[in-house]
Amino acid sequence: MKPNISYPAEELKFFDDKLDKLIEQYHHTKVENTSLKIKQDALVREKAKLLEKTTLARTQVEAMISRLKAMEQNT
Repeated sequence: MKPNISYPAEELKFFDDKLDKLIEQYHHTKVENTSLKIKQDALVREKAKLLEKTTLARTQVEAMISRLKAMEQNT
């Protein structure tokens, strides 16, 4: 058997307003979370591209250094 509890109208209004704010905050957080996940994915892809470029540049610099050393030894 449920107890018969009655709340004053203003208290119910307070809880109703509080619930509305929580629901609004939940939706805002959900949208923000989705946006952050999209940004994170973009940043992960950008990082991968930068790592690839860095590796390529390192390889090219190492090749130039090797050629310079070889030229130096031939003189």
